[in-house]
Amino acid sequence: MTKIYANLLGTWVCLSDDENCVIGDYGKNPNSWWKEGAEVWYPANRNTDSENSIYYMPYVNIYYKGIKYRINPIFIQIVTE
Repeated sequence: MTKIYANLLGTWVCLSDDENCVIGDYGKNPNSWWKEGAEVWYPANRNTDSENSIYYMPYVNIYYKGIKYRINPIFIQIVTE
C-alpha cells in the first residue's frame, strides 16, 4: 500500500486519507498522480531576469480538505508498506 504525505503549513498530512484530495493541474487523486508519473510544474525556459523569483520554482498544486495549496515538491513524501 502506498501513501502520499505532504507538509502543509508545517504539518505532515496523509493526502491519501482525504477522498476529495487532488494533486496537479489535472486534478488527480494522490495515488493516481503518483502512479501516472507524479507531474510537477517546472519552467522549461527560465527568464534570466527573474530566475531567482519564486514564480520560477518547481511546484505542485494540492487541494486538501477544502483548501488549495501550492507547494514545492520537496515537501512531498511517498511511503510504501
